[in-house]
Amino acid sequence: MKARLSIVVVLAAAFLTVTSPLFAHHGTAAYDTGKQVTVKGTVTDFEFVNPHVMIVVNVLNDDGTTQRWQGELTSPNHLARAGWTKSSLQPMQQVTITGFQGKNGNSIWIQKIVLADGRELALGTGD
Repeated sequence: MKARLSIVVVLAAAFLTVTSPLFAHHGTAAYDTGKQVTVKGTVTDFEFVNPHVMIVVNVLNDDGTTQRWQGELTSPNHLARAGWTKSSLQPMQQVTITGFQGKNGNSIWIQKIVLADGRELALGTGD
């Protein structure tokens, strides 16, 4: 009985040690959630892959230079339930994205995507 309890305790400790980093992964520490930004640009890459969907957009600045912005969304599974597919966005497509700016520069946790024709893509977050 004592040996069985010891095994259960060891297995529970191992489980908690292995799984705790998974919970930390979904934090927003990399983003300034007090600062929303909006950028308008051309899609250069759209990756509908796990663990997070990524969108890369080239933004033309007022001075004529181009800035590369990387936007992050939730998982493909979550977006698929909102109607997304791997072809929801295409290279050269114009989009306006709004979200929380990354603390390290030109990255954004996307909260809203509007296409050039004015349609907003559902993100599956109660919208």
